[in-house]
Amino acid sequence: MIDWDQVARLRDEVGAEDFDDIVALFIEEVEEVTARLAKGQSPLSVEEDLHLLKGSALNLGFTRFSDLCQTGETLAAQGGTSQVDLHPILSAYAMSKAAFLQALPTAFDSQTSL
Repeated sequence: MIDWDQVARLRDEVGAEDFDDIVALFIEEVEEVTARLAKGQSPLSVEEDLHLLKGSALNLGFTRFSDLCQTGETLAAQGGTSQVDLHPILSAYAMSKAAFLQALPTAFDSQTSL
């Protein structure tokens, strides 16, 4: 569900302090987009929103969520927006977020500080 190697790479690249800001921004932006998707919107924005979510999720190691966004984005790009089932996508985000936030406080305990 979470690629902790990717999370560690990102944290190493940006530093521990900036990493916390990135996590907060990620959650804020994804919450906004997932809320918009949950409410329903035009078919054109579904593809764009899933593309945005896919990239953000992949960057922060949310692999399952990113994979589902990719599948939905591809389907929408092929004209199948009405066939995109958003429930598993939104559910994967909620589960990934919960797992991430639960494990994050101790995820880097064994690493030396930057």
